[in-house]
Amino acid sequence: MAIVPKRKTSKARRNKRRANWKLKLPTIRICAHCGAYHRSHRVCANCGYYRGRQVIIKKED
Repeated sequence: MAIVPKRKTSKARRNKRRANWKLKLPTIRICAHCGAYHRSHRVCANCGYYRGRQVIIKKED
């Protein structure tokens, strides 16, 4: 015996379900060490610090 829907899903209900697939913008934070913007939970590309510790040693230009 096949499982079949009892009622037809309306266009509005179907489209509401399909409308929520887009990704959100990434969260951007200010680095506490150098003040540059960087993504959350990632090492700052400008200074190499993460959570108050230097993780990557950056070369001086």
